[in-house]
Amino acid sequence: MNFDDWAKVMELDRTDYQIMDLLQNDARLMNKQIAAEVGLAASSCHERIKRLWAAGVLKETKTIVEPSMLGYELSIVVMAKISKHGQINIDALMDRLIALPEIQQVHLVTGQFDLIVYMIAKNMNHLKEVARAAFSDTEDISAYETSITFDSRTDFGVPLRPDETSNRGATQRGV
Repeated sequence: MNFDDWAKVMELDRTDYQIMDLLQNDARLMNKQIAAEVGLAASSCHERIKRLWAAGVLKETKTIVEPSMLGYELSIVVMAKISKHGQINIDALMDRLIALPEIQQVHLVTGQFDLIVYMIAKNMNHLKEVARAAFSDTEDISAYETSITFDSRTDFGVPLRPDETSNRGATQRGV
């Protein structure tokens, strides 16, 4: 069942949104801290969080490693066109790309290019090696362009009903 189906089945109230907002901003928060923040008993809060995980509303908890601290000095955006051969099994192509450790995200998109790929590399030689393996040495890609990013901002948070959550946007986006 996808999220839209669950949203229809699962009623989310103000407290659910507050819990999601807290976890989205700091996944390391302990249940006791979340419960105190939203005004619930720890057991009730735990049940709500369990329900959100079971429904697929909450999906992953990850630690973000800073690439530059491990020698990955380049952040790259690749726009690629899928060849007729690659069109046969786009899922397999995307799975093959994301399996490369330097590739962080693969998106199938509309527009002039078919894929947008976010990747990292230690230096220009490393970029050349990874780009060749991922995009040149395959029949699945007909053309690609790379752009090295100078700076970026990332926020994978989902906008939660602003009238029902904390002021997340105001603190993180300077609003």
